[in-house]
Amino acid sequence: MATLHDISTPALVLDSTRLLANCQFMAGRAAQLGIRLRPHMKTAKSADVARVATAGQFGGITVSTLAEAEYFFSHGYEDITLAVGFLPERLPRALALARLGAKLKVITDNVPVARLLADAGLAVLIEIDCGDHRAGVDPGGDELLAIGRELRGALAGVLTHGGHSYRCPNMEEIKAVARAERDAAVQAADRLRDAGIWCETVSIGSTPTCTHAEDFAGCTEMRPGVYMLGDLDQVGLESLPLDRVACTVLTSVIGVYPAQNKLIVDAGGLALSKDTSAQRHEQHIGYGVVCDIDNKPIRRAVMVEGAATGSVTKPLHAWVFAASQEHGQVTSDDPLPFEKITVGTRLRITPNHICMTAAAHPGYYVVEGGRQVVGQWGRINGWGAFQG
Repeated sequence: MATLHDISTPALVLDSTRLLANCQFMAGRAAQLGIRLRPHMKTAKSADVARVATAGQFGGITVSTLAEAEYFFSHGYEDITLAVGFLPERLPRALALARLGAKLKVITDNVPVARLLADAGLAVLIEIDCGDHRAGVDPGGDELLAIGRELRGALAGVLTHGGHSYRCPNMEEIKAVARAERDAAVQAADRLRDAGIWCETVSIGSTPTCTHAEDFAGCTEMRPGVYMLGDLDQVGLESLPLDRVACTVLTSVIGVYPAQNKLIVDAGGLALSKDTSAQRHEQHIGYGVVCDIDNKPIRRAVMVEGAATGSVTKPLHAWVFAASQEHGQVTSDDPLPFEKITVGTRLRITPNHICMTAAAHPGYYVVEGGRQVVGQWGRINGWGAFQG
């Protein structure tokens, strides 16, 4: 059986024990809030991860591309919500999936697209803007009812996403976004019903709001996703502790520069992404926090005056401070232990934003808290087959 010393770097490492803990936590939150959990698979993009995330749930999932919908349907998932505004040119592909038996729901905030989808017979959720201002209609506006009337029997419900929770500086503001998310969705559903338009599904959720929400009354399902794997941004948002971040990038040292207190590793901008979201929470995070092969802080011996041994081992905070395509430059708050780190040394990097980081990797090398690789789980990347 291979270990983390044997696989080629850079590589994506998934700790299945942490994944399970994260999925159990969010399942508990859904039960506590009295709402169904429809996990968003856009981050993990893996049927193996989905099996853990949907265990004990009703079986529905969320995706962000038709390629994901096709992939997950081929792995036995039928109840699928495509939670990105629908493009008319994708209609034949979506209908083909529905004809195979997929219970596919799509979303729109556009009257002409709603008319097209109703004529085609696809189930549709109206996208609501709850304050993020990325997409969606005003829950109190006229366009909501206009779209509802166009959809007629094709209307499945309403859907919103509190994406502005990612910009909140503290937990209380995240709770406020969660309330706004709930209120916008419930208001939209109530207005449709008052107008005589059937509306069953009231769908909400982001990882921060689902983690910190106090009340989702009136909603039927929540759709968090990044909680499964976690990242430094979610740690900063207090969505999960650092010791539950399940996914790291395994990398090898390719350069050692003691005079500059610097290492070069083979995980650069492609392997890590250049997302800097977590820097909002901690200045010295750069493009990721660096640990040893066991995902523990790098340690070095330091002299301590009066100590019987003359030295102790001190954990270092090390981070990737610069990233080019295939190079990551690492430094730390104190001198690195160059006596223990040479070219070829394996390290692990916790990324800022796992959605972006994982997108560059074909799959996961799975461990159970140690170095032994116990499995390899694939992913669905991209948007479809290349037509070249």
